[in-house]
Amino acid sequence: MPETPAPQHDPAQPTDATAAPAPVEGPPEADTSWSVRSALRSPRRLRTEVLGGLVVALALIPEAIAFSIIAGVDPRLGLFASFTMAVTIAIVGGRPAMISAATGAVALVVAPVVRDHGVDYLLATVVLGGLLQVALGALGVARLMRFIPRSVMVGFVNSLAILIFVAQLPHLVDVPWQVYPLFAVGIVVMVLLPRWTTVVPAPLVAIVLLTAVTVLAAIRVPTVGDEGELPESLPQLLVPDVPLTWETLRIVAPVALTMAVVGLLESLLTAKLVDDITDTHSNKTREAWGQGVANVVTGFFGGMGGCAMIGQTMINVKVSGARTRISTFLAGVFLLVLVVGLGDLVAIMPMAALVAVMVMVAVGTFDWHSVRWRTLRRMPRSETLVMLTTVGVTVATDNLAYGVLAGVLAAMVAFARRVAHLTRVVRLDASDDGDRRVYAVEGELFFASSNDLVYQFDYTGDPREIVIDVSKAHIWDASSVAALDAVAQRYERRGKTVTIVGMNDDSARRHSRLAGTLGG
Repeated sequence: MPETPAPQHDPAQPTDATAAPAPVEGPPEADTSWSVRSALRSPRRLRTEVLGGLVVALALIPEAIAFSIIAGVDPRLGLFASFTMAVTIAIVGGRPAMISAATGAVALVVAPVVRDHGVDYLLATVVLGGLLQVALGALGVARLMRFIPRSVMVGFVNSLAILIFVAQLPHLVDVPWQVYPLFAVGIVVMVLLPRWTTVVPAPLVAIVLLTAVTVLAAIRVPTVGDEGELPESLPQLLVPDVPLTWETLRIVAPVALTMAVVGLLESLLTAKLVDDITDTHSNKTREAWGQGVANVVTGFFGGMGGCAMIGQTMINVKVSGARTRISTFLAGVFLLVLVVGLGDLVAIMPMAALVAVMVMVAVGTFDWHSVRWRTLRRMPRSETLVMLTTVGVTVATDNLAYGVLAGVLAAMVAFARRVAHLTRVVRLDASDDGDRRVYAVEGELFFASSNDLVYQFDYTGDPREIVIDVSKAHIWDASSVAALDAVAQRYERRGKTVTIVGMNDDSARRHSRLAGTLGG
């Protein structure tokens, strides 16, 4: 089961990687200037943060239980992970109001360790994965986010919106007929209530209302308690019971590295999404190592690990209007209070209510502007292909990392092909005495564009002196230098001389360092 959402765009306006989405739903005072201190001083702002944290906590419970099942562990490990991740990231994270908890992406990665070696090896994997995230954050891996194109980001949010919706379908199939009217009522409440008031988040009203209806009318429908056993005690500090040997490292290190990369990728993409929605800037480096710290803490408290959750983050930021670390911290605290102190009450909540909440999140997440015919008609085909590749791979594999990497690779190939076609060789007139020919090379020279460079010259028909003017070109790599060497060698075999002129400083440094050293 995934977690996701994305901003809606005005169909009349072109979208853009950094464009702010439609106004955030929520109380009018939910502006981007919020801070923890200002929220604590304002009862209205504090109420928004508290209610946002409560709604997120309720939505986290079935998700955490479901992810625990995916990982093959007791539901308590997913619930404890959601508590420790949320509380810790609220303190050390770089993106206020973002929710981190147990996630499906991490569950899929760590499941083989649990199956083959047991829970203690899982906890060791989570701790090592957190340490690797701290190291990657310190090394500046967050700066790599600039290489993720807008089309991949659009594909990312669309695919996760689809996954969120698909993940709810099992709760709507082969269930008592009463589930469907309850689900419909929940949708209606969340659509209509915000038009009247935003004092209380509509998802919270829907959950409370449907729970009251099922209890008072004694309606028997699937409940949160049916998803798995809730914990009855607080998480305890522990050290994974694994031997400190190279064999243990061999077992946990590959999985820990994969978990670290997948967790950082999902967290940093979510942080960028929240930046766009709130029109603010977050500290991605701090968020990267903060995720690592949260996972280390989670591993030592018996949690299954996690990362940012896009669905719950959208509930907190976009639906509830929360903006500070208070809501994230309280989401973790409320979660623990609900499952440990009020477990019997939480257990009777109908799944229909929570499914309605997540379906509305999925609908609000999907970038509908990106699939409108008017947008697709204007968008270059390569950009649409990149978006569809990201969506297709993510949905097919249920793995965000695979989808984003496939999208980035598709974008790189599309970019290389597009730039390669912008390079050309122009043959200028020969000199008056017929002894010199000038060629002008225009465009960006790199491995894709320089591949056919050697076939653009008339080696036999040209005079003895050849001038290649690259003043309108740039040499980017060794492939381009090798191509120019090959051109010169072909002329020299025919007793002709080649002079290359017009290089800019960067091209000249690269050419002087590599020319004549790359083989025949």
